Amino acid sequence: MKKKIKKKTPWIKVKRKTCLFCQEKIKEISWLDYEIIRKELSERGKILSRRITKTCAKHQRMMTRAIKQARQLGLLSYTSK
Repeated sequence: MKKKIKKKTPWIKVKRKTCLFCQEKIKEISWLDYEIIRKELSERGKILSRRITKTCAKHQRMMTRAIKQARQLGLLSYTSK
């Protein structure tokens, strides 16, 4: 019996989604930007990962810092209602 040889499929080049903050050339993310911060949170109030939001490491660190500041000041809740 002959073994079946699998043909290698050519890899499809997928365009990666880039950081939205880099595209818009945002240098700093403040805790006052409530609409931007809200998009980076899950339904339960957790900070979404870089894999999901497609932000770069620099902007992800800025985002987490801004979210934590907003939570301390009472603008955002720590958990969902």
